[in-house]
Parts: sequence; C-alpha cells; structure tokens
Amino acid sequence: MPTRKRHIPQRTCVACRRVRAKRDLVRVVRGLDGCVRVDITGRSAGRGAYLCRTAACWEQALKRSSLEHALNSSLTAEDRAALAAYVLTLPAAEPEPPLPDGESSVE
Repeated sequence: MPTRKRHIPQRTCVACRRVRAKRDLVRVVRGLDGCVRVDITGRSAGRGAYLCRTAACWEQALKRSSLEHALNSSLTAEDRAALAAYVLTLPAAEPEPPLPDGESSVE
C-alpha cells in the first residue's frame, strides 16, 4: 500500500512575501486584548501574521508597516519595543543551504 504524503501547511512572510512551511516562520499575533506579541506556540487566539526567522525580514516589516497592515492594528511603542527585543535574538540572514555531496563552494 503506498504511503500518503503528509500535508505541510504553507504561510507567506509579510515582509519578503516568500511562501514557506508554517513551522519555518514565526507568528506574531494581535491578541484579544489588543496587544501585539510573538506567538511561540503558533496557537494563540487573535489575528496573526507570519515572518521569516531573520532579522532582515523583521526590520523590513516594522519599517514598511507591513506587520501593522497584516494585523489590522497600529503598533504601540511598547509593542515595537517588544518586537525589537525579539529581533535581537534572530540571525541577520538565512544560513546557506547545504551543498549536495561531492560539491564544493570553492571554484
């Protein structure tokens, strides 16, 4: 009996607009109380938006207000400070994908 391919949910980063697997992105949620925060579990109640796990995407989303647009809310100074603190924990850019066996990056 053939095995079924497992469905992997896809989401779009609000900054770079790349479609990725949901687990590869970070969810930001505007909760029922109106506060905007990082949703580590991805299951908090409220309106959510997804961003890549890179500082560049987070900075771009905050600069261009694409995060505010996606959440249908304006960010308070406290929200921006909390998100900026989270950005400091992220890598600046994505790691390079591994090369197939037998290939080298030096030419």
